[in-house]
Amino acid sequence: QGKPVESGGGLVQAGGSLRLSCAASGYDLDKYAIGWFRQAPGKARQGVSCISIDNRTYYEDSVKGRSSISRDKSENAVYLQINNLEREDTGVYYCVRAPSNCNAYQYPGIYSDNYWGQGTQVTVSS
Repeated sequence: QGKPVESGGGLVQAGGSLRLSCAASGYDLDKYAIGWFRQAPGKARQGVSCISIDNRTYYEDSVKGRSSISRDKSENAVYLQINNLEREDTGVYYCVRAPSNCNAYQYPGIYSDNYWGQGTQVTVSS
């Protein structure tokens, strides 16, 4: 199974919105829980959201209430919509196959190196 491919990042003003996409080839994303991580400059990767196999959703406090994670089975994709972007949202965003119930998804140490894709850069300007 290959690595996921992230897209949708860019430069956006504070208060704007982005929809990040996670795609995969060779396997069905809907058979897995998918987590999204953010790595801010000089900081460790931080889990920000997860969608379980049965589509329960989880959000880290900093994005809760302004983010939405979802699946599109026909596109074989998982999306992370972030609204009202803040400068603190700046970073490289990665998606990764997570534990099926999203348990402990937010700890990057539980994933092998080959789970991580290239990520997509999000830069929020004030």
